[in-house]
Amino acid sequence: MNELSTDLKSLHEATLNNLKSSKANNTLRAYKSDYKDFGAFCAKHGLNSLPSEPKVVSLYLTHLSKNSKISTLKRRLVSISMVHKLKGHYLDTKHPIIVENLMGIKRTKGSIQKGKKPILINDLKSIINVIDDIKIENIKKCRDKSIILVGFGGGFRRNELISIDYEDIEFVPEGLKITIKRSKTDQFGEGMIKGLPYFTNENYCPVVNLKKWLEISKIKSGPIFRRFSKGSLLTEKRLTDQSVVLLMKEYLNLAGIDNKNYAGHSLRSGFATVAAESGADERSIMAMTGHKTTQMVRRYIREANIFKNNALNKIKL
Repeated sequence: MNELSTDLKSLHEATLNNLKSSKANNTLRAYKSDYKDFGAFCAKHGLNSLPSEPKVVSLYLTHLSKNSKISTLKRRLVSISMVHKLKGHYLDTKHPIIVENLMGIKRTKGSIQKGKKPILINDLKSIINVIDDIKIENIKKCRDKSIILVGFGGGFRRNELISIDYEDIEFVPEGLKITIKRSKTDQFGEGMIKGLPYFTNENYCPVVNLKKWLEISKIKSGPIFRRFSKGSLLTEKRLTDQSVVLLMKEYLNLAGIDNKNYAGHSLRSGFATVAAESGADERSIMAMTGHKTTQMVRRYIREANIFKNNALNKIKL
């Protein structure tokens, strides 16, 4: 009997680990953060947060709609639903009181989303030029230029970028191959390989700059983008995804560019927008960015071609 109990306990622990592993860590953190806000709302008004009911969730969404975007409301709803599932409770998120309320909020507020600005070619060059000009140690310049250029050139999510290890890269005559072990849209770790060709201008070439960084840093294994300790000593610790955002915003500011509307996603969206402006089709853009659906990529293409295919160009004044 004791052996059976021990087996069941092991199975229970393994099942819990599987449930945790079914979602990326960033996703789980987002669920917890979103649910914490819902829990605070329920506590304030004397309502049950777990298990909850559609009427309570609908009230929360209405409360949230005063200062939040539609996309935020939808994400919170998913988070609340997922926490209920993980805790063994059922919540009907398709209940009319939730669905109709969301539709009403959407009509009232409108659903257009103003995303963060993409890093375009002129922005990219300004950032690299300012890194070249500022008075910091050469080793830090090499690292920062590599992060920005590889991030842009590969259309990377910031978490993908900082997750690259030395073992994931291969220099070939055509350029650089980078293996992405896992990404936001690849939860089962099937992986993908991105190819970055050489640029004509070496100063802005991600392949050339990454080579320089690896030479000067003497990195031969583990994370390629690492933190510096005080005194610009390179550590073995991997950079955080937030570090990429702060680094990029710092250089935008130094380049005289208002950094308020830029984020970690700006390198990725910048690649997609510039590629679309240059005539790349959606399939080749998706092959690099790893997008699984065309919706977002087509939005980049539309925005890139807003003046190129403008009907007003046909009007002679």
